[in-house]
Amino acid sequence: MSENHRDRIYRNPEQPPAEFVFDRRVAQVFPDMIQRSVPGYATVINMLGVLAGEYVQPDSVVYDLGCSLGACALALAGSITAPKCRIVAVDNSPDMIEQAQQQPQLQQLATPIEWIHADIREIPIANASMVILNFTLQFVPPAARLELLRSIHQGLRPGGLLLLSEKISFEDPQQERLQIDMHHAFKRANGYNELEISRKRSALEKVLIPETLEQHCTRLADAGFSRTDLWFQCFNFVSLVARP
Repeated sequence: MSENHRDRIYRNPEQPPAEFVFDRRVAQVFPDMIQRSVPGYATVINMLGVLAGEYVQPDSVVYDLGCSLGACALALAGSITAPKCRIVAVDNSPDMIEQAQQQPQLQQLATPIEWIHADIREIPIANASMVILNFTLQFVPPAARLELLRSIHQGLRPGGLLLLSEKISFEDPQQERLQIDMHHAFKRANGYNELEISRKRSALEKVLIPETLEQHCTRLADAGFSRTDLWFQCFNFVSLVARP
């Protein structure tokens, strides 16, 4: 990987602290950042493609909400077998959307992707057979999360799926500490030093608000989903399948 695309954003101790922002600097190194920071990320992306091949319905829409550089959208587009489908990929970062649209593999996809720069809370969900929130809800203000999930539930077809991946917290302080320690060990094993780990955690503190698995499941039920199942977990990162 080119050094220009290696995540070194938090390595400089002289850089003034600031809240995490999905700006051009992050977009440039995002693939490296996400692979080295989120355990199991590649597995989640690959399995979303597998599920799309099984569950996306003909003549329907698939939404990737908070699409960043489009890893999910691309996996979905390469796996959907149902005819007359399209993917709507939405992100509120103009830098992410701009870079996502420049990827060469977009020219070879059978399922078209529509890229939209917008707040995901403002996107109407309709005729959806699958909606993806892949490590996105954690960046939405907690008070706005239920309304977003309700709009997704209302826009899903019968038999549709919501795929929700999140960093979670734990009520038990000892379990919380253990999961955080293991996540930090994962980062160190991937080349991040203690300064980078500490500075990034501080930058995300008021931006990424994790919740417990129980809170997520309760909210999904309140939004109208009839069933939620945990299909993936690695340390304090999980992915859920919710059905309307």
